[in-house]
Amino acid sequence: MFTRAIYRIVILRDFDVVGTDVSGELVKAVKAAYQNSEKLRIRGGGTKSFYGNPVIGTTLDVSEHTGITSYEPSELVITARAGTRLSEIEKVVAEERQILAFEPPWFGEDATLGGTIACGFSGPRRPFAGSARDFVLGINCINGKGEYLSFGGQVIKNVAGYDVSRLMVGALGALGVICEASLKVLPQPEVETTRVLELDKRAAHVEMVRLMGLPMPISGLSHCAGLLRIRFSGTENGVRAATSELGGETDRDGAEYWQQLKEHQLNFFNRNQSLWRVSVSATAPSLELGGECLLDWGGALRWIYNDSSPESMFDAARRVGGHATMFKPDSDWPTGRFAPIAEPAMGIHTRLKSAFDPKGILNPGILYGNC
Repeated sequence: MFTRAIYRIVILRDFDVVGTDVSGELVKAVKAAYQNSEKLRIRGGGTKSFYGNPVIGTTLDVSEHTGITSYEPSELVITARAGTRLSEIEKVVAEERQILAFEPPWFGEDATLGGTIACGFSGPRRPFAGSARDFVLGINCINGKGEYLSFGGQVIKNVAGYDVSRLMVGALGALGVICEASLKVLPQPEVETTRVLELDKRAAHVEMVRLMGLPMPISGLSHCAGLLRIRFSGTENGVRAATSELGGETDRDGAEYWQQLKEHQLNFFNRNQSLWRVSVSATAPSLELGGECLLDWGGALRWIYNDSSPESMFDAARRVGGHATMFKPDSDWPTGRFAPIAEPAMGIHTRLKSAFDPKGILNPGILYGNC
């Protein structure tokens, strides 16, 4: 969603972008496309290409624009180019006992930083640690005119006005070609364990809401196939006290469960049906649409297999104050994967797209119409 206004744009001169560097080649490619009004389809590792409306255009490959350019463990900040694989970034920070706390899904070994930021995906830890947007400190990108732009920086407090760097998170490349991003990292928790309770979906939802209101070091709350799993992360004393109060059984395969949930490798996701991603308040009631449902984020994220019409899904989510997205269609699904939005929000989307990409050449139609 494009909901933030523009505060500050730094346009780097052509000679600030090294001509032999991949970013320089990307600038040239986008400039040429702008001059020729040529549509571009931005591609990194391709692991999330299923997401969003189909895009028709010449492929602009950013997967070769790789490398960690800066990492300061003591400052909890890492900066890398867009084509850098998540596996490389997570390995480097793990060596310093640090993590990407928003727990980004890979959906494949070729997952890149740029694709992760563009999609704005976050894993099971998101409601407890923050979303991908919360951890972005700065972004360098190329707009639709081939201008190299810099937003934010490499420190946590770096913007006095609107935070444009985070505007790029979840924009699916419609506002710019992400070239480099700076992220905040966090220390690894001292201890992590998972408790499991056998509950039906309704009872599990009630328990999730209750647990979300308690001062416990919870880092994951998910219900699938009759089992509620609660992940605790923190100090040894804090986790021990919380698990003692909760009760339940220790899930010896807990770490594997959260990894498989994050990467959609659970048996739940192995179905030949349309998979909907429904984001609502954790206290929102069941949508009562039928089909299989997995609860994540303490009930705020609901993965649903359902053959209802898109309009029915969009309306059902809207009635409880949320929104639905066709995450993975079971067949060719031409357009309309995101819930329609009304004015004035659509006007904001359109004006932002026009400001960053006046000819509409970057991932045209990936979100809405020309956006």
